Amino acid sequence: MAEIIAIGSDHAGFKAKETVKKILEECGLGWKDYGTRDTASCDYPDYARAVAQSISRGEHKRGIIVCGSGIGVSMTANKVRGIRAALCHNEETARLSRQHNDSNVLCFGERTTEESLIPKIIKAWLEESFEGGRHSRRVDKMEQDRAGENGSWSEKLKNFEAEAR
Repeated sequence: MAEIIAIGSDHAGFKAKETVKKILEECGLGWKDYGTRDTASCDYPDYARAVAQSISRGEHKRGIIVCGSGIGVSMTANKVRGIRAALCHNEETARLSRQHNDSNVLCFGERTTEESLIPKIIKAWLEESFEGGRHSRRVDKMEQDRAGENGSWSEKLKNFEAEAR
């Protein structure tokens, strides 16, 4: 069975999201669309969070989210535990996000990404794999609890300050 990629967009990324569907199908992959369904004004956090949570819950391995700039959806997705969303502007940033950061969500902006680059960015991101090695240590650090999540925020701050000395 082909991998199913979670996808989502707001109104400003809707047209590009429809392009994403075609590209995924050309690559032999399926997709699940978490919305939006048209170009009516809507709030990007709703759709970015839905995609990110589906990955965090293990329903999908990877996702692609689009808004006007890509900034809002990447910021929203990265607030979900286990998500490493990368805002990519070209093939190189897409490749590096996979090689060095093990990104599991690709974000880009419909208004800020040349239409001809979209298939290249997506294919580079889909085809690349995580290098591991020294990058594993760094990715593990990204997944550590944030201050205040588990335990006392002030205790974590004290530990951080002590390590910094």
